[in-house]
Amino acid sequence: MASLPDTESLKSEAEPPPEMSIENASHHQAERAEWVLGSPDPPSLWHDLLVSIRETLLPNNSNDDTKRSPMAQKQALCRGAASLFQGLFPTLCWGKSYCVSKFKSDLMAGLTLASLCIPQSIGYANLAKLDPQYGLYTSVVPPLVYALMGSSREIAIGPVAVVSLLLSSMIQNVQDPLTEPGAYRRLVFTATFFAGTFQALFGLLRLGFLVDFLSHAAIVGFMAGAAIIIGLQQLKGLLGISHFTTKTDAVSVLESAFRSIHHQWYPLNFVLGCSFLIFLLIARFIGRRKKKLFWFPAIAPLVSVVLSTLIVFLTNADKHGVKVVKHIKGGLNPSSAHELQFGGPHVGQSAKIGLICAVVALAEAIAVGRSFASIKGYQIDGNKEMVAMGFMNIAGSLTSCYVATGSFSRTAVNFSAGCQTVVSNIVMAMAVLLSLLLFTKLLYYTPIAILASIILSALPGLIDVNEALRIWRVDKLDFLACIGAFLGVLFGTVEIGLLAAVAISFGKIIFLSIRPGTELLGRLPRTDIFGDIRQYPMAIETPGVFLIRINSGLMCFANANYIRERIMRSVTEEDDAKRTERRKIQVVVLDMSNVMNIDTSGITALEELHKKLVSIGLEVGIANIRWPVIHKLKLANFLDRIGRERVFLSVGEAVEYSWGLSHSSLESN
Repeated sequence: MASLPDTESLKSEAEPPPEMSIENASHHQAERAEWVLGSPDPPSLWHDLLVSIRETLLPNNSNDDTKRSPMAQKQALCRGAASLFQGLFPTLCWGKSYCVSKFKSDLMAGLTLASLCIPQSIGYANLAKLDPQYGLYTSVVPPLVYALMGSSREIAIGPVAVVSLLLSSMIQNVQDPLTEPGAYRRLVFTATFFAGTFQALFGLLRLGFLVDFLSHAAIVGFMAGAAIIIGLQQLKGLLGISHFTTKTDAVSVLESAFRSIHHQWYPLNFVLGCSFLIFLLIARFIGRRKKKLFWFPAIAPLVSVVLSTLIVFLTNADKHGVKVVKHIKGGLNPSSAHELQFGGPHVGQSAKIGLICAVVALAEAIAVGRSFASIKGYQIDGNKEMVAMGFMNIAGSLTSCYVATGSFSRTAVNFSAGCQTVVSNIVMAMAVLLSLLLFTKLLYYTPIAILASIILSALPGLIDVNEALRIWRVDKLDFLACIGAFLGVLFGTVEIGLLAAVAISFGKIIFLSIRPGTELLGRLPRTDIFGDIRQYPMAIETPGVFLIRINSGLMCFANANYIRERIMRSVTEEDDAKRTERRKIQVVVLDMSNVMNIDTSGITALEELHKKLVSIGLEVGIANIRWPVIHKLKLANFLDRIGRERVFLSVGEAVEYSWGLSHSSLESN
């Protein structure tokens, strides 16, 4: 608390301008109060929802079509249709300026991307407990659909490790992929359809905030935990183990690995896998140190596949315990529309799995897309991205694909390779399709250990220790969400990790909502600005006027009583030194500039606060009231109780008016 200045300096800071009399101030305040009280009713909830949908589909549509001539309305309709198609298909915008030089860059980027995508897709399909070809299918149709509807230029679409783990860990609890591979596959396609449907709905209804329930800190912890689990699960392929646990927690996976080592396992798998893992990590290190050699870590996985396949073929290592991929079904993506299951006992579980995968896939894709868009100096629309992701996964579910999203590692390669547009995704998809048509038979002898090493080499990018340390330094509650997600995935299940992250994030919101702070305000010297006297010790309190700001965006049932009691404690402070310093209070002014909305419990708390303050001889004023708040206070007749002349546009006007009242009261006494 700042000490009070002398009387002359206090007067110069606290008194209203000398030419403003009390009568003029009252007339002036009545006029300003009428501006606040006479404001029209705010838009309804349904109006806001319809406007949001229209802005998503027709961002450039005008609202005054009814005032136009028939010709103007027809032109507006044509413009609206063009805007709709351009919103759904951004290629109609940038395609007009596409040129040969851009295609050359996209061609090289797409081919480089394909060299990384093909081995990764096979490995991620194995992680998802699907046959290898389904990973390749997922790298064909979704990238093509996204190229038509997506707005990010750099993002690389396809299967990713985290979503593959999500699907396998949740669906195997419903259907066993080993004993019922057909039923398991049908559930994967159905969950993919639901994931795409949810993603499209999120975008069309502008519900992107639902994805934000997975906070940045929670995603950092979740990704790190998932990366460790994915890495531990690769012990099966790296050691050549036949029987391995289907559980995903670290303890069960390690127990299964140690148990298997004491029985039958094949060291050649381990030697082959570790040798190429070292090669991949060295290539990754070189690529980071030498930016011009970005292509080296990108083609290293494909080189590893080719070399290891040749080694196994030439040495007949598959007959000495080295496990190989064997047959990969080639050809175009077959239709899977007939395999979708919208009836039966597992529909609800498929929808739940689809929803979880939709949120995680969107969180990863939007984070990746925005990161690289900021580097290039443009912005992407999150809602349009959700629509694009939704339609590409719906199309994928009908063409034997599972949930696809944006991959950080492949997007980084695409960016480093100099891609200009999403045509690089088209080139990549065509290269993968060509591989499906011509080269799948050549992958018969590809060792499973190499696929495990490729997945392991991509995992360090998912573990961001520096970001976790930064979260710890900046916000301890955010770090709690981060570590909760990490430990939940590591020692529980993927669902437990997600649930822990969301629960802790919600707990943080609830904690901050039910115990909002309040600020005692004072005028900063030689300004008209009022600030917290704890933050600005030089701030000067106005004699007889008590200014307090409510620091809560919503005054509701959860925090209304706490706010009321906190204000009463501040007003009736029992500390004699503080009361002497503050002098005798005549008027209490509530600054509600931070309160965006209020409910009936909040209004009731304000009424009780007003009664208590009046009962001890104090007057109450309210300043900086937001539009929805003033509307509800008028409907509740609260403003008639405190007096309409006690409603102020700003804290400065409230102080000017209230100081005059308290000053005249002090003089009369």
